[in-house]
Amino acid sequence: MEIKAADVKKLRDKTGAGMMDCKKALTESGGDFAKAEKHLKELGLAAAAKRSGRATNEGRVFSKVEDKRAGLLELACETDFVARNKDFIKLGEELLGLVINKGYTEINADLEERVKDTISTIKENMSIKRFTSLEIADNEMVTDYIHGEGGIGVLVKLKAEKPELLGEDSVKTFAFDAALHIAAFNPLYLDRSKVDEKYRKEQEEIFRKQAEHLGKPEKVLAGIVQGKLNKHYSEICLLDQGFVKDEKQSVSKVLAQLSKEVGGKLEIVDFRYYRVGDEN
Repeated sequence: MEIKAADVKKLRDKTGAGMMDCKKALTESGGDFAKAEKHLKELGLAAAAKRSGRATNEGRVFSKVEDKRAGLLELACETDFVARNKDFIKLGEELLGLVINKGYTEINADLEERVKDTISTIKENMSIKRFTSLEIADNEMVTDYIHGEGGIGVLVKLKAEKPELLGEDSVKTFAFDAALHIAAFNPLYLDRSKVDEKYRKEQEEIFRKQAEHLGKPEKVLAGIVQGKLNKHYSEICLLDQGFVKDEKQSVSKVLAQLSKEVGGKLEIVDFRYYRVGDEN
C-alpha cells in the first residue's frame, strides 16, 4: 500500500524516530497509525535497553518550588549536547513535577518508564541520578537557584517567627543571596550541631597531631586544637561561613541583623546542594 509522506512526517513528529523507521513502521502496520506508533515504541525501548550500559557522566540539575513542597533532581546523560536538548529538559521538569506532586521518595517504575520513552526519542542513555524534596510550612519559604545551564542546583529554606515577614523584599533578597552563597561555597553542614560526630573526632585528631610538635602544655594544646576546629567549621558550616555579599560577617550574623530590621526572628533551617557528577 502507498504510505503518504504526510503520515510519515506526522509519525516522526510524534515519536521523534527517523523518517525511514516511521515509513517502515507504517508499512508493516498496514497504515494503522496507532500500531505503527506502538511498534516504534517497542523498538525504541529495545534500543534503550542496549544503551543502558553507556556511561552517563553529563547531565542537568532541575529545581521546582510550589506552595507546600520544593525539590531538586539530577538527570544524567552521556553528552553535554543532550543536556541542552529541549526534550531532555522537558523530561527533567516532568520527572521533578511527579516527585513533588506524588511525594515520591525513591526512583520507581513510573519514573523509569518516562526516562525510557525519552531514550527512544533522543537515542542516548540517560538516568535519574538522585532527587530530594523539602516540605514547606506556612511560616517557611524555600528559594531555589540553578547555576548556568543546570550544573549546580540549590534549595534553601527559611523559617520566620511571623509568616508575614516572608513577604518582605529584604527577606526575599536575603533568601536568594543565601542560595547564591550555597552554590558558590558548597557548605557540608547547616551548623556545628549538624556535623557528624565521627567526622568531628577525625578532624580533632588531625589537628592535635599537627599541634603536638609545638610541645605546649595540655591546656594550651586543647585551645590550639579548638581554634583549628573553629576555623574548619567556618569553612564547612553554612551559618559560620563568611557571607557571599560581605565575607567579614558570617551568614548567621547577617541573618540576625536582618531579623532585627524586620522585627522578627528568621532562621535558615535546611538546604540542599546538587552538582552534576557528584557522587552524593
